[in-house]
Amino acid sequence: MNSNTMKWLLRREFWEHKGSMFWAPLIVGSLLVVLLGCTITYGIMQHGIPAHVTVNGQTLDHARLDQILPEEAKLVVAKIATGMYLGASAPLFAILVGVVFFYCLGALYDERRDRSILFWKSLPVSDPMTVLSKAAMATVVAPAITLVLAVATSLALLVIACLALSTQGLNLFASLLASSDLYLSPLRLAALLPVYVVWALPTVGWLILVSSWAKSKPFLWAVGVPVVALVIIKWINAALENFSGQTLLLSHYASDVVARILGGIVPGIWFTFQPALQTGVRPTENGVDMSGLVSQSYLSLAGIDAWIGVAMGVLMLYAAIRMRRWRDEG
Repeated sequence: MNSNTMKWLLRREFWEHKGSMFWAPLIVGSLLVVLLGCTITYGIMQHGIPAHVTVNGQTLDHARLDQILPEEAKLVVAKIATGMYLGASAPLFAILVGVVFFYCLGALYDERRDRSILFWKSLPVSDPMTVLSKAAMATVVAPAITLVLAVATSLALLVIACLALSTQGLNLFASLLASSDLYLSPLRLAALLPVYVVWALPTVGWLILVSSWAKSKPFLWAVGVPVVALVIIKWINAALENFSGQTLLLSHYASDVVARILGGIVPGIWFTFQPALQTGVRPTENGVDMSGLVSQSYLSLAGIDAWIGVAMGVLMLYAAIRMRRWRDEG
């Protein structure tokens, strides 16, 4: 019964926010395919090859790429393409940050504002299930939808680039289809979803908590409270340093806390909290080492920072559940 209820709650959330969670990234992905695809095609077909090229001491007029590039170079080009093609979908993940932020901020606030909370409370659905469905939508469903659209966008751009290159005599389709990275890169990206859930939980918990109690202007409360608190702590820290020469360690931790509760939904934020892990996410001669990125990302879960954030997120979600249960604005 609970699993069936959760399924319908997630469907409800998706239906109500289909525009921001599905149509917005779909439209942006389509625009990327059209604009970048046209740019790539124009650049390759109009400026890809010089009129006169010298190869092995022999001058070729309007040579094709397959005449210019050796076989080894063609394989390198194919390897780089399969290692970096997902990078074209970065704008979709930037949109995901905004979508998740404002979805969580309005998750409980909107139902109180439009009085629909009276209807939802009349249904046999518990407050914990309702709040958890919204958290699951923000941490799992929305990122999963963006991931699928990002992979589709990247593959479409890769096909367009290969078609444009084929008009110049360079056929990369065989090399691309034979490359394991073409198939493994989306799977490795999907494997980062559990890591994203862990690091996004404090931000999602904080935003839903603010959404549960803010009477108006939830954005100002969500951003203003931690920022003002950080400014006050920094000011006290500076004053202590001037008068006594000592500083508060709390100042450093306060910066981390504010970053976690406001920026946890940014994909890859775990690398900023684990500087030693940044060495594992370097571009290689064949593109980005996705396998290294995945392994280093999971290593971030070995640190205590990740799990302190999880505990904070769970506590804030629990507080949001209690607040929704007793909040009387209907």
